[in-house]
Amino acid sequence: MSGPQVYLDGQFLPLSEARVSVEDRGFLFGDGVYEVLRASAGRLWTEEAHWRRLASSCREVALSLPDGLGEPALHGLVLELLERNGLSAGEATVYLQLTRGAAPRTHHFPPAGTRPTLYLSASPFTPPWEAREQGVHAITQPDVRSLRCNIKSINLLPNLLAKQRAKEAGATEAVLVRDGVLTEGASTSVLAVIGGAVCTHPDGPFILPGITRDVVLALARDAGLPVSERPVRLEERGRFEELFLASTTLDVVPVVALDGLPIGAGRPGPVTRALQRAFYRAQGVVPPRLLG
Repeated sequence: MSGPQVYLDGQFLPLSEARVSVEDRGFLFGDGVYEVLRASAGRLWTEEAHWRRLASSCREVALSLPDGLGEPALHGLVLELLERNGLSAGEATVYLQLTRGAAPRTHHFPPAGTRPTLYLSASPFTPPWEAREQGVHAITQPDVRSLRCNIKSINLLPNLLAKQRAKEAGATEAVLVRDGVLTEGASTSVLAVIGGAVCTHPDGPFILPGITRDVVLALARDAGLPVSERPVRLEERGRFEELFLASTTLDVVPVVALDGLPIGAGRPGPVTRALQRAFYRAQGVVPPRLLG
């Protein structure tokens, strides 16, 4: 078989042949959850944390994986998918989406026994080294999402609209603001350095529990840096010494300007640089150039 391979409902098949019912609740309602994992040379980075977050999202929406697909089985499926796509070496991303399955359209859950839809795909990945080295621009946008942002739901329309506004403004990310508080980015976690401390919104219903964010916070604590998980207000912007983003695909990326105004000195700061280096040591990755 030629072309990219995917996994859909119990079988591997070419992407060109993959089909999902028009009655699938993911299509009709966005009734599903997802995860994105990074793979490097066939090794899944922070794999267990991703499976824990997937399980948490499933519990929150009363959704179960198909029978027999626990963590060991998912691990095996991901590795086979990488191999089938020639991605067992180098960098790749794996996308997993789980919906409540196909059933006649009703707002309540479908009958018991309705088989959920499980979809996996894998793609080659080029790390954004230039953004990590030079930093990026971001804009602020109102956080108009639901009050259950801790669920990694496929309902992402507000995030997409914010991301589009960032693109139109020539920025990389939209930093979401709810009641004057920075919550997170449209597809990232947001962390600020204030008074030498790494500050970020606490876990709860207003943010997705970021896996890369948690790794970065642990590395900061290991390095003896003060960490404060507290609401960071937009009105504190003048006190931001540094601002940076964290995500599965960006890793750690400095924000050098917000809404057109420089953050700190307008270049990547020492705390962000130290955390980038610590992150790559933890990953076992050698950057193509030293992060200066």
